[in-house]
Amino acid sequence: MKTRIISGFALIPLIALVFLGGWWLAALCLVVALIGVKEFFDGCGAMDVHPSLPLAYGLILLLYVANGFWPNQHTLLLGWVALSVILCSLVMFDIERRTPIDAAMTLIGLVYIAFFTFHLVLIDQTGEFSIMKWMAVITACATDTFAYFAGVFLGRHKLCPTLSPKKTIEGAIGGIIGSVLCSAIFAHFLCREYFWSCVIIGLVASPVSMCGDLTASAYKRKMGIKDYGNLIPGHGGVMDRFDSILFTAPFVYYYIVIVMQHFGLLF
Repeated sequence: MKTRIISGFALIPLIALVFLGGWWLAALCLVVALIGVKEFFDGCGAMDVHPSLPLAYGLILLLYVANGFWPNQHTLLLGWVALSVILCSLVMFDIERRTPIDAAMTLIGLVYIAFFTFHLVLIDQTGEFSIMKWMAVITACATDTFAYFAGVFLGRHKLCPTLSPKKTIEGAIGGIIGSVLCSAIFAHFLCREYFWSCVIIGLVASPVSMCGDLTASAYKRKMGIKDYGNLIPGHGGVMDRFDSILFTAPFVYYYIVIVMQHFGLLF
């Protein structure tokens, strides 16, 4: 636990990059995407599945360069997704060395890690709602932290033992309560006009965050690995630390676009 807590504090400087937003946040997300995809593909290798890392890196860089020159162009994003599907499908043209599974895992890695992470950048580009990027981080981190300590001190009943033996129902409840509490505190001090939206996001994004964590665990179980890497002592690799945010970032972005922008509901 001590190593985990110390390493957690070592990640605090990353908060400055989220605060600065813009190119700084994009750079952070790009680095997370590049390292995360590498870790994920290495795990695939343990299953004798071989996604194309050079292709993935090329498409990730294309995504960020295109957004840098033409931000908020959703048609370009759709074009990038279509191009990714096409190019990842071409991977299996090398039929002597590649399989459809290799092609599919290349695409999954791109969407699951790179594109989902990119939603933090999209939130930052929503103008007046850019402050809500913190909700993707707060809900994931609060859920993980409160669930961990609630599980350690109160955990009795296993939540999903086949995927993550240490997670408990009591820990999950503690994570949801912590997410709502931290979201409410954040809204009260920094964006009172979105208070109820933050509370709703805190309530719903918490189980979404847990699903992100369990999804990463499911992949690890099939890959036969304990952690995606050892970059962060006590936490594992980048994927082990950011797996929850991969799910909360898209959820927060589409809540903003569909509920707060489209319907004009600011609560």
